[in-house]
Amino acid sequence: MRYLTLIALAALMASCGKGEQAQQPLPILGDNKVNGSDTLYHQIPDFAFVDQDSNLVTNATFDGKAYVADFFFTSCPTICPKVKKQMLRLYDKYQGDNRLMLLSYSIDPKRDTVGRLKVYAENLGVSANRWHFVTGDKDKTYQLAEDYLSIAREDPNAPGGFDHSGWLLLVDKNRHIRSFCDGTDPEKVDRFMKDIDWLLAHM
Repeated sequence: MRYLTLIALAALMASCGKGEQAQQPLPILGDNKVNGSDTLYHQIPDFAFVDQDSNLVTNATFDGKAYVADFFFTSCPTICPKVKKQMLRLYDKYQGDNRLMLLSYSIDPKRDTVGRLKVYAENLGVSANRWHFVTGDKDKTYQLAEDYLSIAREDPNAPGGFDHSGWLLLVDKNRHIRSFCDGTDPEKVDRFMKDIDWLLAHM
């Protein structure tokens, strides 16, 4: 049910994002727990997957860096091509900035083998040192999607057999989700990039 929290936040942020405004500090999103005067902020838990170059990708891969994550599958007939087009915009814009990386989790590990992800990345013209396409245990992937406050699950009634959000999620060096957007909407990605710029300026 965590993604319902993010849906509510998305509606709020969309209503607040109209018009030109000074960039506000980014919140820490998620199921933050308040205990007296202390706050335990939501974090992305430990994970371990394999990328398109057969390298192990874990939280340590992103030590000291921010990254943008999404959930996809290579045979997706609907939103994934649109989302990847916007991720390519991020890849190109921040290609010279080593403080930001990209991470795409496959939600179809049965078909999205390392070899298939390799071909997919090569067709996009991107390298694994900046953009990791990862695959691994299906159940762990779906659980991790919830930790990202996102949606990823099998659904025989959905196009391609999977239900998933097209969100892009910005994670800071402390594993906190700081921003997100609809990755199918270029205008929302424009605003998302301003959030990325703010985060990089305050790292």
